[in-house]
Amino acid sequence: MTLLGHDRYCDEIDSQVRQLRDVVTSAGADLSATVPTCPDWSLEQLVRHTGGALRWVELIVRTRAQEHIPEDRIPLAGGPEAAGDPAALDAWLAQTGAMLVGTLREAGPDTKVWAWAGDLSSGFWARRMTHELAIHRADATLAAGLPYEVDPEVAADAIDEWLGIVEYVQRTEQDEAAAELRGVGRSIHLHATDTTPELNAEWVVELAERGVTWRRGHEKATVALRGPLTDVLLGFYRRLPLDGGRLEVLGERELLEFWLERATFG
Repeated sequence: MTLLGHDRYCDEIDSQVRQLRDVVTSAGADLSATVPTCPDWSLEQLVRHTGGALRWVELIVRTRAQEHIPEDRIPLAGGPEAAGDPAALDAWLAQTGAMLVGTLREAGPDTKVWAWAGDLSSGFWARRMTHELAIHRADATLAAGLPYEVDPEVAADAIDEWLGIVEYVQRTEQDEAAAELRGVGRSIHLHATDTTPELNAEWVVELAERGVTWRRGHEKATVALRGPLTDVLLGFYRRLPLDGGRLEVLGERELLEFWLERATFG
């Protein structure tokens, strides 16, 4: 697994926030519209949630927190006071993104801070927020009926990161869903069909009795999920239906559905 590097993650957070702001201020965006991939939220609620998560992380890193910070301690975590105002939401997001990027750049990748997935560092949060933004930007973009694009290196790293989180949760936490992701001789192959060989955008996930393991590579598996890398990412994050015509499932579809139903923690 090759990480993108701290400076690159900071650059990506800056870019992803700008792209999310473009969605908020686009002519076709209805802030009251239900987000199809997160149906409990409107587009405005999704954006406020995402910005609130960025502000939470900014506070953790800036204060060098060594324990979880409750939401009620985060200034302006819920967003601007005015509801339904794209300009106010855009300004809040702009400020939020600048705060987080500045704090992460100042901290560098190795500052020790509280985190929840084993890597107690500011670098963990730079990577986590890159992919938090990439996925929730997809939610917002799809809700607004706009085309979604993500850099191939970011998309591949997002899959790496999520598999690492699944592996960590299963190894260290008493999570019932994670515990069910065990089994002898079952495997999943993710295969991006539109990338260069250098990116090596293929993954093998083994559901062994000892737990989930994964690696990059092309191997025969119990079930394969194939398609363009962005679609594979969105399908793996349950943002794109398997039967929507953009993805191909080969083999035991039930195993892939079993995985997607349970690998939802984090």
